[in-house]
Amino acid sequence: MEGASKEKLSSVSNLVTAFENSRTPGAAPRVHGLEAGHHHPGCRPPSPTGPWDKPTVEEAVDSGPRTVSRRYLSSLKNKLSSRDWRKSCQARTCPGPGTQEPEEKRIVQELLETEQAYVARLHLLDQVFFQELLKEARSSKAFPEDVVRLIFSNTASIYQFHAQFFLPELQQRLDDWTTTPRIGDVIQKLAPFLKMYSEYVKNFERAAELLATWSDKSPPFQEVITRIQSSEASGSLTLQHHMLEPVQRIPRYELLLKEYVQKLPAQAPDLADAQKALDMIFSAAQHSNAAITEMERLQELWEVYQRLGLEDDLVDPSNTLLREGPVFKISFRRVGPMERYLFLFNNMLLYCVPRVIQVGAQFQVRTRIDVASMKVRELTDAEFPHSFLVSGKQRTLELRARSQEEMISWLQACQAAIDQIEKRNETFKAAVQSPEGDTQEQELQSEELGLRAPQWVRDKMVTMCMRCQEPFNALMRRRHHCRACGYVVCARCSDYRAELKYDDNRPSRVCLDCYTFLTGNVLPEDKEDKRRGILEKGAAAGSEQSLMCSFLQLLGDKWGKSGSRGWCVIPRDDPLVLYVYAAPQDMRAHTSIPLLGYQVTAGPQADPRVFQLQQSGQLYTFKAETEELKDRWVKAMERAASGLSPGGPNDRDLSD
Repeated sequence: MEGASKEKLSSVSNLVTAFENSRTPGAAPRVHGLEAGHHHPGCRPPSPTGPWDKPTVEEAVDSGPRTVSRRYLSSLKNKLSSRDWRKSCQARTCPGPGTQEPEEKRIVQELLETEQAYVARLHLLDQVFFQELLKEARSSKAFPEDVVRLIFSNTASIYQFHAQFFLPELQQRLDDWTTTPRIGDVIQKLAPFLKMYSEYVKNFERAAELLATWSDKSPPFQEVITRIQSSEASGSLTLQHHMLEPVQRIPRYELLLKEYVQKLPAQAPDLADAQKALDMIFSAAQHSNAAITEMERLQELWEVYQRLGLEDDLVDPSNTLLREGPVFKISFRRVGPMERYLFLFNNMLLYCVPRVIQVGAQFQVRTRIDVASMKVRELTDAEFPHSFLVSGKQRTLELRARSQEEMISWLQACQAAIDQIEKRNETFKAAVQSPEGDTQEQELQSEELGLRAPQWVRDKMVTMCMRCQEPFNALMRRRHHCRACGYVVCARCSDYRAELKYDDNRPSRVCLDCYTFLTGNVLPEDKEDKRRGILEKGAAAGSEQSLMCSFLQLLGDKWGKSGSRGWCVIPRDDPLVLYVYAAPQDMRAHTSIPLLGYQVTAGPQADPRVFQLQQSGQLYTFKAETEELKDRWVKAMERAASGLSPGGPNDRDLSD
């Protein structure tokens, strides 16, 4: 083992020497065993990274060290995405006189040559730059060791993979090409490890920023980098440019392997393996490009949050910025409009005021409007052209854009965000408003309690404890989930623990009913269920066996603070009473109306979807979502008001 290890280290050392010779201006080339058999007479040695990003040695010396910015990284991603940057490389192999090597072998030769140069560059990053900086950090304490490790990320793992596995395998296959003319199986075996590049790419911009910061802050840090950059091995290029090598390497594999597949004969034994290997390399390249895209998105989002002052209730990395820009606020108290600034995210619109002294934050958030409750429309105002209205639950804003095109752009962006939120809500609405009253949250069968994880009832589906029917609130009665049945219950009703087999028999929070079933313990009388009240009829159970059920808008002052929408049910076992719930899964209705003797009339409004229940001073106003649904409700209520019980099969047609 020691002999093989020394042989690998010697091979890497030879690669570094060869790389230094190839990058030394004016130096006579030295013939080396690894290079002598791979550079054909009359051919220019392949560039280790491509023809579009590296300056010549003279240009690098004249221009001095250059840094890498986020704009450059974005440009790099675009270049990697295009397939045109390597056109000049595809036809540069020029075999010597009398040689008739197959095209696919010459491509493998190029792959090996570029891999040798790449391993030499990785050696320079990991064994020279990294080790020298780490040594200086330990000896002088002028800068932290953690900074050095953050800058070089997982370079050591990438270097070891290529030097000890990828390069030797490629070298062996080319040496045995006469008997084993294939590389597809080798790349298939090693390609999954290339996904480690995603971590390197994600860390690249942060590493560049740390490098620039500590170069200015610490003279010993800068001295080590300058000394290595001026050496022959560095080729007068900056550390930032050497760090770009791993970012560019996977797309180069993809292009070379694609060309290799195209040159293979139709009956070549390596064709199937090479095509599969190309797909795996493409997947690794997608990982790197996705990492760059996500890094750019998070960086842009962080910059926006910094401009807003990094307020805790706003900073959320999952948000997406859709649009930002200046607008004017139309005021009723001032003559002229006031300059304001809007940030539109996927879930909120921020109405901001520019700060006079922009130290830290540039804007102060005045109003936050949730997209879910937002409405927008154009205003017709001769005094203020290009104006539009943004309405939320807490505030309504009259705004003016600088042009008609800008106003239309704002309206379209806001409406697109609203539509996206409503589209997600429609999925939820369809789940709770099916014709049979089914819901996605189904209670586990009693024989399954504790044996398998339940599907939890969503918090938004209930407004009260599903066991004791007490309303939830943010302070004294908060929501909890029973780990056995998945119900949403209060702290008092879930103040029990039982061992659940699906959770390795660990004691978990469960509700009263599940505790009794799972443990068999008899509870004290003061913890037994109290007698059910007149309103304690479960909405879900009532919906399953109902004459009619659906959401209805609750209009007028009669409903008080119960909300603008209710889940209304006429149960089959209680056909003369209308129960109104806050949510479809509630176990207790907040209102029950005995329908006997009521008159069902059309509402006073022009909307044909409105209808009313009226009797001796009592007036309840409802609004259905469609006119057809309203007609079905009127029919059901008229039957109940007349004292008719369900009896015919046509009664089922009333259910929604």
